[in-house]
Parts: sequence; C-alpha cells; structure tokens
Amino acid sequence: MSQPGSVEADPVVYLNGEWGPLSEARIPVLDRGFIFGDGVYEVVPLYATPGGRAPFRLAAHLARLSRSLGKIRIDNPLDDAGWRSLIARAIDANQGEGDALVYIQVTRGVAKKRGHAFPAGLTPTVFMMVTPLTFPSDASRAKGASAVTAEDKRWLHCDIKSVSLLGNVLMAQHAVEHDALETIQLRDGLLTEGSSSNVWVVKDGRLAGAPRGPRILEGIRYRLVEELAAESGVAFEERDITEAELRAADEIMISSATKEVMPITLLDGKPVGTGRPGAVYAALYEAYQRAKARELHEWSERGPGAPK
Repeated sequence: MSQPGSVEADPVVYLNGEWGPLSEARIPVLDRGFIFGDGVYEVVPLYATPGGRAPFRLAAHLARLSRSLGKIRIDNPLDDAGWRSLIARAIDANQGEGDALVYIQVTRGVAKKRGHAFPAGLTPTVFMMVTPLTFPSDASRAKGASAVTAEDKRWLHCDIKSVSLLGNVLMAQHAVEHDALETIQLRDGLLTEGSSSNVWVVKDGRLAGAPRGPRILEGIRYRLVEELAAESGVAFEERDITEAELRAADEIMISSATKEVMPITLLDGKPVGTGRPGAVYAALYEAYQRAKARELHEWSERGPGAPK
C-alpha cells in the first residue's frame, strides 16, 4: 500500500485492487463509465472525531449503493463488510483532521468495443477516493441562501444514483450563472428536487417533501429529516408540492451530505417568508447536530472496525 497521502494535495485512491496517488490513477478509455456513463456512485460524509474520521449513516449509504447497482444490473462487487473495510483503509491512507467525503464509483467495466448493449462477463471497475468537506459558514446559515427555479428535464430514473449527471451539471451551472446556491427543479408543475439536494417546504409550521420515487433521488438525509422532524415535534408530510405552494412557502430548505440542512431565503430574487431562516429550519439543524453527535459517539465507543 502507498504511503499515507494528503486529502488536500494528492490523495491516495483505490482503483481495481490497487492503491496509489490520484494523479497516477488511470482507466482504459473503453471503460463503460467513461464511454456511456454506465455506472453508479455514492458519497459518504466523514466527520472528524478525536479517534479519527467517522462515516455518518454508512449503512444507509451502502444500502443505496446496492439498490442503484441492482437497478442497472451490475453485480455488487463487495458485500457490506468488504465496503466497510475498503472505506476504513481509504481513511487510514489519507492524512488529515478535518471533515471529508468518501467518493465511491462502480462502473460496468471495460468492454472490448463500444456498443450500447452491455456485454456479459465484464468485471466492474471500482474506484474510491477521499476529498475535503467544507460546510456552509455560520454567517451564511444565519443569512440563508439564494435559489432559482428551472424545469426538470432529466430522465425518469432519478432514483438511481447514476454517474450520468449531465442534467444535474446543467442545473448546477444554471445556479452559478444566477449567483445562487442551488437550482430547484419543477416537473409538470410539481416540485422535484435540486441539482444535488432534496428540497423541503414549510407552511404554517408543517414540513413537506416531494414523494419518493423515480422523479427524485432519495437522499440519505430524506429519512434523516423525517426522523429529525419527529424528534423536534414538527409535523411532516410526503406529498406532491405544487409550484404555487413552493413560492408561497414560509420556509424552504435543502438537504445534502455537503449542506446538511440549509435554509433558502431568496427564491428567484424574491424573499421566502420573512426572508430569514425560520424556526423549523433552526429546530431541524439543531436536531441534525444532535444526531451526528450520537452516531459519532457510538462509533467511538464500538471502534472504527465494528459494523453498524
């Protein structure tokens, strides 16, 4: 195994059984992930603890990775124990004390020629790296963020965490070009999700999220937000949300591994509710931090190598 690397410089990555610096990692051009976007990925947050970096909600991330692989008919190359071991080695191989992300990508593998239908007998390509994770500042949370809306033009298998992310890339760029943090998408007059986040609306103290299904990727934080709402005494509904409801919301929030829960206080240039982060956001964010503290404490107690 290579010497420990630096997440900030040239991290040590895993590629098909080998460990080495990211700058030297190579895949054949006929890898179907490169040619067709024929693969899936997963991103696991790592929180800094006195005992080292600890993965958050790892079991849920591995379950979603397995679901995504199953939906595109790639055999999972590892069982949960294998993935946990690989992630532990990736953490150990990359020095650093701050929060980070483990990025996992599995493609169908390398074919002998370019052809749309996938050939049998390919060995999946497995790639893993650790990258720095920086959360929004306290000042940006206190102010809230800006978002813009756009029509959701993606395919109708958004529940698969596919590496084919062109639609999401275009929506992320749309946000950047409008000085916004996120693009909130609408399909047939109904809220779907952001370019890389789930979206939540609050009206009269009640929290609502778009239905789980093929129109959205069920973020790991979707179920977590449900749990946080219950813990905080906030009523929650999973249902269709119209564009009119989105625009009339008292609060709008987004959730993702890199944002946790983040308030949106400006939508298409107009204030959301009072134009400041609301009480439901504050309750969910505080509950999120408690959930992190509980899980990281459990991780420290049972040791990095123990399953959960």
